Amino acid sequence: MPPRRFDHIDLRVPDLARAKDFYGRLLPILGFSEPQHVPGWISSAATGSEPSEFFGFIESPDHRPNENRIAFWAESNEAVDALAPLLREIGARNIEGPLYEEEGYYAIFFEDPFGNRLELCHRTRN
Repeated sequence: MPPRRFDHIDLRVPDLARAKDFYGRLLPILGFSEPQHVPGWISSAATGSEPSEFFGFIESPDHRPNENRIAFWAESNEAVDALAPLLREIGARNIEGPLYEEEGYYAIFFEDPFGNRLELCHRTRN
C-alpha cells in the first residue's frame, strides 16, 4: 500500500484573492504548509523531503459549488475542536459541529466562502 491515498486536490473558486485569504489561513492548520509556485494556481503541499500531496485552487469565474465534500483527517477530537474558532474567524459558512456524526466519527462540517463543502474529522472506526 502506498503511504498516501491521494496526490492532490484541484479546487475551483470564483475569486482567487478571497480564496487566498481563506485557504491561506486554513491549509497550514491542515498540514499543507509548503507554498508551491505554479502560474495561475495557489497551492500548498504537505511538508516533507519527498513529493507530497497538495491542495491547490484556481480561479473559475463561473464556478458553482456542488454537493461534493472534501474531508480532511484529524489526529484527535481535540484537533477538530481547535479548528472551530479559526473557521469562524476566517469566514467559513454553514458550520456544523464539532459533533459526533456517529460513534467513532467526530467532525466539523463547513463551507468555504464560495459554498465548497469541507470537513475535518477524526475517525476511530471504519
